[in-house]
Formats: sequence, structure tokens, C-alpha cells
Amino acid sequence: MTQIQSLRTNRDLRDDIREYWSDRAAGFDLDPGHKIADGAERQAWAALLRRHLGPAGERQLLDLASGTGEISLLCHELGFKVTGLDWAEPMLDHARAKARAAGADCTFLQADAERTMLPGGSQDVIVTRHLVWTLVDPAAAFAEWARVLASGGQILIVDGDFVSRGWLGRVLARWIGGSHARQSSEMAQRHAEILARVHFSNGARAEAVAALLAAAGFVDLRIDTGFGAIHRAQARAFGWRKSLLRRSVHRYAISARKP
Repeated sequence: MTQIQSLRTNRDLRDDIREYWSDRAAGFDLDPGHKIADGAERQAWAALLRRHLGPAGERQLLDLASGTGEISLLCHELGFKVTGLDWAEPMLDHARAKARAAGADCTFLQADAERTMLPGGSQDVIVTRHLVWTLVDPAAAFAEWARVLASGGQILIVDGDFVSRGWLGRVLARWIGGSHARQSSEMAQRHAEILARVHFSNGARAEAVAALLAAAGFVDLRIDTGFGAIHRAQARAFGWRKSLLRRSVHRYAISARKP
């Protein structure tokens, strides 16, 4: 990292994050692991959501870092009243188009997931998928999410440690080429520079994320590493080599409740 890069402020980092994901939007759904395929994979994701959130009951659900709307649309299918929020407007353009095509009554808003600008107590459920590793200040973000949730509201975080791999993961990454082998060298460099500056630059481990959630006042924390059904469903799209790499990653779901 250059001296100029090391002097960037947190606001600059958030801008870099927004611009990076904006530039990724056009081809985002082409990468396995982002688009949720119909059939077995969709069923596996729906099962994970039901396992942690229970019946929708028409509750208000906020999908943070909603990207192209995959989780938002799935939650809508399950019966939630969905608002998707993302920092990158091109991602939201794709999400809105997909919602229109599906006839899904979802709302999509542009805002920073760490500073939602939403009314306090306005959401019954918050869901995030692969957002936490990008957070600049997770303690402040979790406090913000607690503010937005109604009393008794639920949170579900789906994420992973894609940085600090075990020995098998390191061998597989060298052999296969890592998780971002399809990116251009310029995009891969931008990704690496962002990763070096976020809070979880050394990897977002479930226990560390759960500790910060507890510090923000969340209770009834549950860590779930049962991703077997999702991995099996994704195996065809990934191919057997990358499927092995995916299975070697410390992936998890963390659910909790606001008192």
C-alpha cells in the first residue's frame, strides 16, 4: 500500500467500497455464490432463513447490502415485507429490475449499511449476506442495526472468513487460484486494497462477530456452521475444485435478538 493510500480517511474507504461494488454490479450475478440458483440451492437458502427466523408473518425485513436483490427476493417469497438497502446504485438498478420482472413488491434504497438513516424501531428483522467483512466500524454498525430494530426484533448475519484459511484452504487456493480468479488484475488489486483497510482485514471469525453483537446489546446469539446443503447445491455451478475450496472456508450464520 502506498503512503497516500495509508492516509485515506474512513470516508474515503466507504467511497472506495461503494465504487468497487458499483463497478462489480454488471457481472455480479455471473459469479457462482452470488446468484441463488433455482431448485436445490434456493431451497437450501430458504431452509437456513426459516431455521433462524421462523415464519415470516408479514414482518418488516431489512436486507442490508442487498446487492442485486437475491436475498431480498427470496425473503419476499417467504412472506416478509422487504426493504433492500445498498450503497451502490448500479446494484440497486439490477435489484429493482429483477423485482419488477418477478412482480415482487420490494423497496430498494441507497444508503450506507453502517448509517442507514431509517427510523428507529422500524424493522422486525435484519438480514445480511457477506456484508460484515466490509464494515469499517462494526461496533457502530451493530449499534445502528439495534437502533433500527423493534424490540424483540431478529438479526441474521451470513458471512465467512475468506482471509485466514487453514492449511487445506491455503493449498487449494494456490492450486485453484483463489476466490477472485475471474476478476481482472485491476479489480483484484482494488479488492485487496479495500480488504487491507477494513476492520476485519485478517478475516471475520464468527466468535469475534458474535462478541461485537453481544456488546451492542443483542441476546440469544446462535452460531450456525451447517452449510452442507448449500455447498452441495452450489457444487455443480462451482465445479469440484472450487467447491472444495468453498467447503474449506469458515462460513457461518449468526442469529440474535434485540431485547
